[in-house]
Amino acid sequence: MKKKFASLARASALVGAVALLPATTAGLAQVDARTSSDFARLFEIYEMVKSNYVEGVDDEQLIRGAIDGMLASLDPHSGYLDGTAIERLNTLVDGEYQGLGLSVVSEDGAVKVISPFKGSPADEMGIKAGDYITHLDGKSIIGWELDEAVAKMRGPEGTDIQLTIFRAGREDTFDVTVTRGRIQLEPVTYEIEGTVGVISINEFSRDVGIDVAEAIDSMRRDVPGGKLTGLVLDMRNNPGGSLREAVILSDLFLTEGTIVSQKGRREEDNRTFPAELVFRGEITPGLPMIVLINAGSASASEIVAGALQDQRRALVMGERSFGKGSVQSLFYLDDDRTRGLKLTTARYYTPAGKSVQEGGINPDIRVPQLSDPDAARRARLAFRESDLRGHLINEIDLDERELENDRKADPRFEVTAEELEAQGIEDFQLDYAIKTLNRTSNPVGLARRK
Repeated sequence: MKKKFASLARASALVGAVALLPATTAGLAQVDARTSSDFARLFEIYEMVKSNYVEGVDDEQLIRGAIDGMLASLDPHSGYLDGTAIERLNTLVDGEYQGLGLSVVSEDGAVKVISPFKGSPADEMGIKAGDYITHLDGKSIIGWELDEAVAKMRGPEGTDIQLTIFRAGREDTFDVTVTRGRIQLEPVTYEIEGTVGVISINEFSRDVGIDVAEAIDSMRRDVPGGKLTGLVLDMRNNPGGSLREAVILSDLFLTEGTIVSQKGRREEDNRTFPAELVFRGEITPGLPMIVLINAGSASASEIVAGALQDQRRALVMGERSFGKGSVQSLFYLDDDRTRGLKLTTARYYTPAGKSVQEGGINPDIRVPQLSDPDAARRARLAFRESDLRGHLINEIDLDERELENDRKADPRFEVTAEELEAQGIEDFQLDYAIKTLNRTSNPVGLARRK
């Protein structure tokens, strides 16, 4: 099956930009007289610290601190990466590792969970988006570097680690013991529910577009009667990844218009990605589609959801997404590529010209995850881009009233988690999406309107 879609892999080179794109250092800022004076002040403080601090201080420690402080003043997604951090980044894109299966960020000196990977040890033990990890094996990690905390959480498969969790809405912290596993970065999985295909896209790593195309091809062969009647793209708790793969995936379902555009300060950062850039024709013409998102759907997930929503190719269902509307480029600082600068260089926009920064993608139908007994509380306390200190501001007017809808109960959904469990429904959002597709063959918004 890989061979059948090999042309997609070759054609993907046309797309070029990715969420973490190796970039040139052309156009470096010129140092003027005022900047030279500021650097002199920085060096003066460095010399004072070296001469007067109560203990001897390593040069590397001071320089790293200055670099980290400089980048921390920009936004939460820019940062300096040394060999360990770059290795972690490459692992998330290309391979597998042994650990817990968490996407995390550093906030105010603490480790905050963006989302657990679906089916990972952390997910199975109930770790939730928005949780703070305060201790590892009883030792406080407040103030640790993020890479140091991540390295501590990783370890041999089968070994245990105790996480102390602070969760909004609970008075006390609580401990969870998680057994490390081999995290297979399986970005695409699928199943057939009746005649509805369900494709879960867990992250946007290499070949996601090809994997989705193959999944659809396989489901067409295996579905009863040989015909799919609907398709669910499940991107809940997908933290994102490659912009290139988001474009390729969107292109599978679109035949015209724009998929996404990006704008930055440099001319090379201003790009528009049109439909049929990679894949000619639509892989599922006329097939009704639903895209599932939630607060853990970020970045590349939002690009796909926004493209299919604005192009009216799919109905977006679930909860408002994370709201990361920026693109990062990776500038390597040495020939061995062991040190690099991850820098926010552009913002991206949906086909309708909307920036998802802060506000995220609003679903066409807001469906709470009622099979989660804490659904109502979690909706009120959901963690998103707008909660990160120093996040980029949406430069297009953002209607704050839309964000308030997250905190309002929907009278259409009054069933309890206990009632759903009695009915054998473990995933209310997915169940609702499948039933929506089964109720009608071509509801408004599920297939492109001509």
